[in-house]
Amino acid sequence: MALPPESDARPEAGPPTRVRLIGRALNATVAHAPWLWPVLKRPMTTYFDDLANTWDERTGAPGVDHLAPLAVAVTKIDRRPERALDIGTGTGVAALFVAREFPYASVRGVDVSEEMIRQAKAKVGLDPEGRVAFQVADSSSLPYGDGDFDLVTLLNMPPFFSEIARVLRHGGHAIVAASSGAGTPFYTPDAVLERGFKRHGMTTVKAGVIGRGSYFVARKGD
Repeated sequence: MALPPESDARPEAGPPTRVRLIGRALNATVAHAPWLWPVLKRPMTTYFDDLANTWDERTGAPGVDHLAPLAVAVTKIDRRPERALDIGTGTGVAALFVAREFPYASVRGVDVSEEMIRQAKAKVGLDPEGRVAFQVADSSSLPYGDGDFDLVTLLNMPPFFSEIARVLRHGGHAIVAASSGAGTPFYTPDAVLERGFKRHGMTTVKAGVIGRGSYFVARKGD
């Protein structure tokens, strides 16, 4: 979830400098020192709970620009997933995109914010087969088994590398996308992503830019 722009900022213009700097500091903490997450979890959860009702309007989701890097990234994987997980799903925009892109996949979305998940669930509508589902969960300790998914996506979300690698099956892919590239508050540089995933047995598949957004794709195993 990207930190939102201030109320008088247009989503297409991106968040102001203050918000970007705070987001980048929090993102770096998660990427480099995930053991500090328990200190950050409660205030961040409260922050996103408070903004859930107006989140889509503030961020421009689910607009084309918002989803563009994820849309390109899914074309870089070499297999159609059977089970996909969207981490930090917010109001569910990215998870629902993945569900549309892969109509036979089971898709799960998780977020630490209960209010965000409430918004996401409201978008599912009738789904008697339960193909798309959302639940409150901590991204640093996911409620899934080892190798449960063959695709994990993160849109505007800091990466907990160990958990991403743990829930991915061998040969599965992880996608980290940023709607505004380096201007996204929760943005992780490619070099950090490459090192972080490599430490957990994952290799880089492709990194690139589309418009103002960016994406990074990694695969578990050789």
